[in-house]
Amino acid sequence: MIRTDKVKLTVIKAEAYRQKLTGGDTGIVITRYDTKQPGLATISRSTGKAVPAANTSLKLFPQEAFDEAVALTARMPFQKARQAPAKAKPAAEEPAADPKLEETAGSEAYLKIVTKYTDKSGKLSYDLLNKDFIKFAHSSSIVRDMIADGESAAAIRKYIAGVKFRDIADDHDLSDDEIQRIIKLLDDASPKNVFKELNDMLRKQLGAQKKK
Repeated sequence: MIRTDKVKLTVIKAEAYRQKLTGGDTGIVITRYDTKQPGLATISRSTGKAVPAANTSLKLFPQEAFDEAVALTARMPFQKARQAPAKAKPAAEEPAADPKLEETAGSEAYLKIVTKYTDKSGKLSYDLLNKDFIKFAHSSSIVRDMIADGESAAAIRKYIAGVKFRDIADDHDLSDDEIQRIIKLLDDASPKNVFKELNDMLRKQLGAQKKK
């Protein structure tokens, strides 16, 4: 199998590669040396130009960088969405990226999850994520049973995240480790406890259960 090497960009200090998305679309992934969060875009079938994902910062990943990435990767084979990118030798002053996090950041599953919880302003919304998770928790008989059995908040949260992320990504083979890396990337996007409201709700319900 042919492995796709990243191409180095000149517009910004970053590298880029192509990947095939579900439905036949082509994706562009740009990874900067100074941040874990990647820039993601889909190549328009009508114009051939990269259309950045709603949550992608155009300050960190300007349109010019995507245009360059499209041109430089035009004749290159696709990189599988879950295949780790080829290792690059960063300059001495550039921190080495975690290859597993980088692989997850460039995955189609992560792109789908980020898109799901991006608000109308184009920002990743913890409020949308927590409301969705809490709604699921209230409707799930398994979650209710876990609370009744006195399971830990961490165990219940892990179950909820697993069900929701696998469903959104339409990939029931996502491992627990991959899901934990997705959570870390979501948290890194805007440092904050990504599940704060969900945790508060679970602690409240578990506390009420103990008093019965």
